[in-house]
Amino acid sequence: MLAAILFLCGASGVQAQVMKAADLEKYAKQNYGDKWVDAAMNIAKDLTLDKNESLTYQEVIQAPGKTKEQLYVALNYWVTATFKDKQAITLNDKEAGCIIVQSTFSNIAEHTGTLFKYSVSITPIIRFDIKEGRIRVTYTVQNYELLKDISGGWITPVKSDERTYGDSKRKKDDKTNANLYDEQWEIAKHYPFVEKDSKKRTCAKALVMTHAYSNAIIDKVEEAIKNGVVGNEDDDW
Repeated sequence: MLAAILFLCGASGVQAQVMKAADLEKYAKQNYGDKWVDAAMNIAKDLTLDKNESLTYQEVIQAPGKTKEQLYVALNYWVTATFKDKQAITLNDKEAGCIIVQSTFSNIAEHTGTLFKYSVSITPIIRFDIKEGRIRVTYTVQNYELLKDISGGWITPVKSDERTYGDSKRKKDDKTNANLYDEQWEIAKHYPFVEKDSKKRTCAKALVMTHAYSNAIIDKVEEAIKNGVVGNEDDDW
């Protein structure tokens, strides 16, 4: 994980603040290559879907000498500064030492096909379990969320402000609403977990970007609990 290039900045979605989609794509290409189909297959060799057929990453971050309370405060600071949507935090239990965040990262991948143009978003569930001297991060994604532009394929090109979407409720005025989508694709039922997939190109990039985002989350949490969010959170004041 190259934490140095994962700087805190505005995200592509309305909720998250971890990094921009363009920066995430740059990070993904540097680490996995720019051939998305090959990169997805290589990444999948080391991945195992959980019992719910979700893509789950888990890592324990050690913080020697830090109390459970100190870690809870530091992690709350990072979560609050990172996820701007007040509804992103779905659980915050100090006594149990558990924080759960659910926040959408929009437009992690786009693909233009013959008839449709797809825009892919993900809404990871990120769970933080806190104990004395350590934090466990669990990052889970089950589905890709799709906006399907039914007028944006190669044989039906239109201007961006004239796009229409598969869901009749969504027209140009609300197409950026991250909580609306036309389709959900289960990760387990698409490439690279299923070799023959008509959505291979779209799902390949989505998988690589989802994988890269998990690394970004874990890197930023580790940086925050060890060195602070802004670098001056200490008791000497």
